Amino acid sequence: MSLLIRTLLTITCLLVGIGFACAADYPAPVEADYVLKDFRFTSGEVLPELHLHYRTLGKPVRDKQGLVRNAVWIGHGTGGSGAQFIRPEFAGELFGAGQLLDATKYFIVLPDGIGHGKSAKPSDGLHAKFPKYGYTDMVDAQYRLLTEGLKVNHLRLVMGTSMGGMQSWVWGERHPDFMDALMPLASLPTQISGRNRVWRRTVIDAIRNDPAWNGGDYTTQPPSLRTAAEVTFFMGSNPVLRQAQMPTLAKADEVLDAYVATAMKEQDANDVLYQVGASWDYDPGPGLEKIRAPLVAVNSADDLINPPELGILEREIHRVPKGSMVMIPLSDATRGHGSHTVANLWKQHLQRLLESSGN
Repeated sequence: MSLLIRTLLTITCLLVGIGFACAADYPAPVEADYVLKDFRFTSGEVLPELHLHYRTLGKPVRDKQGLVRNAVWIGHGTGGSGAQFIRPEFAGELFGAGQLLDATKYFIVLPDGIGHGKSAKPSDGLHAKFPKYGYTDMVDAQYRLLTEGLKVNHLRLVMGTSMGGMQSWVWGERHPDFMDALMPLASLPTQISGRNRVWRRTVIDAIRNDPAWNGGDYTTQPPSLRTAAEVTFFMGSNPVLRQAQMPTLAKADEVLDAYVATAMKEQDANDVLYQVGASWDYDPGPGLEKIRAPLVAVNSADDLINPPELGILEREIHRVPKGSMVMIPLSDATRGHGSHTVANLWKQHLQRLLESSGN
């Protein structure tokens, strides 16, 4: 949810006076596209050409056996893209010289998932005729991007935020020997259910039941896109931060209206419908024991989408052979669900994971 995160972090800087340093000490990302021919989705639908966009920093390094030892895959959240990580509070904390994922030492891959960013998506022209995709399709396509397109046969680290965090669990189960370590952020290793499903269904139903959606064939964005943006805004932060940034009725309306106005310009209803609905096949619960690599799951206590009161992560992490978890407590620095992109909150846990899983 890149728009949401961007808005929250801008407000954060204004509220607490944080001046993030300009991150000019890591290589500029290189953007490119890879085309998968006749890609078959789990729905049975086939796309003659599936375009995947991606960004890379650094270069792959192979050992004597030809195994890539320094590749890092980082997955973005729902509605986002790989571009969301090229910012001071993420790349500026991790990718610089001497930092944990120093881009002069690591080969960092930041893909745009199916339906997101500059990758193939409904708004490119197929509208609601675009194939129904799920997280399995997204991971499988990115595995092929890595292995076929970039010739990466091993990952040093798989990590991701929100949807990318959920897909990290999928990576660990579908390709258990492909990585040295995993760090899912802001996710739960269980089927989408409860309030998490409710807010998604609210967005999906609002768009599908909007007459202006017209079965996906609209010429201007339907009013339901506004509802989708408002629900996303509601779920993305914590009440303390919201109250601080919107202490009056008038201010609350002003902040929300500004967020929605940006969403109406930048987002597309079909894309949002598919993005939110893509979690339909997410269910890592039955296969957690298949994950072989060391895994550290990081959540924050003020995440409304993955609230700690559920106890799901605490219960399920014991089924992961080399799994552990971290719950970041509520503080002035946490940003609800958006805490996943503020690397300073959790990078010490990434450091320990890299040290414990090193070869």
